[in-house]
Amino acid sequence: MPRSTTHHARTPREGRRPRLRTAAIATGVVAVAAGGLYVAGLFATGDDISAGTRVGGVDIGGMSRAEARAKLAAEAPAAWSAPIPVRVGDRASTVEPASAGLTVDLAKTVDLAADPSRDPVTVIGRLFSSGEREIRPVLAYDAGKARAFVDGLAEKNDRAVREGSVAFRAGKAVATRPVTGQKLDTGKAVDTLRAAYPAATGAAPVVLPVTVTEPKLPAAEVTRFLDTYAEPAVSGPVTLTAGKDRLRISAATLGDHLTVKNDAGRLTADLDAEALLRDPDVARPVAALTGAPVEATLGVRDGKVVVESEGRPGHEVTAKALGDAVRPLLTKSGAARTAPVATTVTQPELTAGSLARLGITEQMSTFTVNFPTAPYRTTNIGRAAELINGSVVQPGAVWSFNKTVGERTPDNGFVDGTMILDGQYRSAPGGGVSAMATTVFNAMFFAGVKPVEYGAHSFYIERYPAGREATVAWGSLDLKFRNDTGKPIYIKAGATDSSVTVSFLGTKKYDSVEAVAGPRTNLTEPKKAEGTGKACVPQPPLEGFDIAVDRVFKNGGAEVKRETFKTHYTPRDEVTCT
Repeated sequence: MPRSTTHHARTPREGRRPRLRTAAIATGVVAVAAGGLYVAGLFATGDDISAGTRVGGVDIGGMSRAEARAKLAAEAPAAWSAPIPVRVGDRASTVEPASAGLTVDLAKTVDLAADPSRDPVTVIGRLFSSGEREIRPVLAYDAGKARAFVDGLAEKNDRAVREGSVAFRAGKAVATRPVTGQKLDTGKAVDTLRAAYPAATGAAPVVLPVTVTEPKLPAAEVTRFLDTYAEPAVSGPVTLTAGKDRLRISAATLGDHLTVKNDAGRLTADLDAEALLRDPDVARPVAALTGAPVEATLGVRDGKVVVESEGRPGHEVTAKALGDAVRPLLTKSGAARTAPVATTVTQPELTAGSLARLGITEQMSTFTVNFPTAPYRTTNIGRAAELINGSVVQPGAVWSFNKTVGERTPDNGFVDGTMILDGQYRSAPGGGVSAMATTVFNAMFFAGVKPVEYGAHSFYIERYPAGREATVAWGSLDLKFRNDTGKPIYIKAGATDSSVTVSFLGTKKYDSVEAVAGPRTNLTEPKKAEGTGKACVPQPPLEGFDIAVDRVFKNGGAEVKRETFKTHYTPRDEVTCT
């Protein structure tokens, strides 16, 4: 019989079940242990922030976020608010971080410091770490505030480049030192400040970026010019000699006529010799030193021009001679600032021998104005006649009353007198010279020469010919004529206590010149007015009117030309002074 076989289900090998049980037990133990560690870790962690967490050295471990923010606010590190040392070009300064929009964001910093995860691995891992954590603060940045602050920094520190120069003022050499220009790069400056915050204690200044512009003229050139020319030039007066005579020119006068130029990076100076010669402080002593030629004085006898006194040569210092003498002395000092000045002999224009050649052979016209005697009239009219007498007007030239007589001031020999101002008689310097102007106008009128500028009085003055009179005012109204005769004209003028006479000597262009006055028209009645003050002068009334006067030119008794002079006179109001 076959042998019966019994089949059994397969079972694990002996020893397998205990090992699984052990593993399960081990896993359970680990789980229990891990759970305990996790609980311990949570306990050690505290609320939000792990123990041992610091920000800027401030311990905020074991605190809630709110507590951490409060502590950081109260015990913030000094670096967070400490001024940041900066340098803008060559200037040192400091920047308050908050003013520049740089602060620490406490909320975000605390969020960063809080535990990033509460999973078991992270929590248990912290139990076996050293326990110390340093968190970098989260920085806040206000772009608008930062830009505004940097713009203000630029306003304080930017400067334009300044070129060096030297000028002469009041007899001194004054130097302007060159200055390097600088401009803060505001965009890069904001980034630089932001990167430097917070600044460590004792940190070197933060250099903010600037654009530098160097002056074209270096400071050394200013110094060289000062030392070698400018300061010696005005170190004292210069003295010029002409024979036994001496002319001293002060440093202040020299400086007035010295100019400095920058010639491709090198300073040079120039003396304006012509202006120096015209300077009153030089012109007057030069005239005394050399002596201008004396012109012959002319008169009229039997209608012909004669020499009353002969002229004589003079000596002249030209602008070139003056410059040649002065320039070498400007770099010298002391006694070495003395040198001779060359003079040239000048002949008078008018002599007995030159009259016929010049064409000054006959009296072209003469006119006299009488006036009431008064000391101021004697002085002012006499002084004007003295200045006009002997004037020689070349062909084509324009003669000017104001230029010839000058301003009517005490320094020029004039005194206060009565004249018309704003339609009334007033006391003013040079009163009375209108008599001189009227006399010249009529001499011009009858000489037949061309008027260029003239003006009548605002109201009529009875002693003058109506429509043939003139007044002058310094700076506003002149009396001018052009010599259109083709020959020179000599003006002879003289005055007494009660009259003034002016004659034109030359060559007549017309046989005769006559005046034909028209009627007075547009009569206007005067008014009454009161004046006050010391300058007020009483005046009687006189009606106003218009008048036309013809100037008739004749040759051989026949009219060849006619010109009309129209004049409007306002009423002369009756003025009483109170």
